[in-house]
Amino acid sequence: MMKRFFWAYSILALVLLSFSNDKLRESPSYIQDFSLKGIDNKIFNTKSNKAIGYIVVFTCNHCPFAKLYTKRLNELNHIYSKQGVPLLAINSMDSILYEEETFAFMQDRAKKEGYQFLYLQDASQSVVKLFGANHTPQAFIIWRENNKWLIKYNGAIDDNGQHPENAIPYVAQALRQLLAGKPVLQSKTESFGCRIMLRKL
Repeated sequence: MMKRFFWAYSILALVLLSFSNDKLRESPSYIQDFSLKGIDNKIFNTKSNKAIGYIVVFTCNHCPFAKLYTKRLNELNHIYSKQGVPLLAINSMDSILYEEETFAFMQDRAKKEGYQFLYLQDASQSVVKLFGANHTPQAFIIWRENNKWLIKYNGAIDDNGQHPENAIPYVAQALRQLLAGKPVLQSKTESFGCRIMLRKL
């Protein structure tokens, strides 16, 4: 009963955060190279890697909905990094507003949860603005074409946070189509989760 109440409360909170009066950011059709610091204290740069594409997931430490996806993110990275499309998890949450989003907490959570993918901090929030991301979790697939990164998919990881066995795997479907040289049939879906609030300058 308590568990059911917790989830009902969490979903209500997410709905209120997701549908606030703040205008949603629009995503471009492509992005340029970017670099961010990873929890291993190394700088990751898309330009210096030979990947044909990336699964980019905006996530964080505190969001109940984002917490549901650790195993699925590990699986996506395990399957598709071997095919030249690794997963990048990016935390763009304001660490001044949310203490649990600091770099040290990111390192701690990744260790406890067994992250098998790169976890990067967007401390300046420049990359979340680059993508036009709004929620955690929100997924993008970017594909290298003519020295640009085209956004081939933007939206939810799948359509069922609590029950992955019943979910439509949007990201995996899009990747299978891209790797087969086919267009993505469903290139945009509605993402749902905690709003990424930009720091007031």
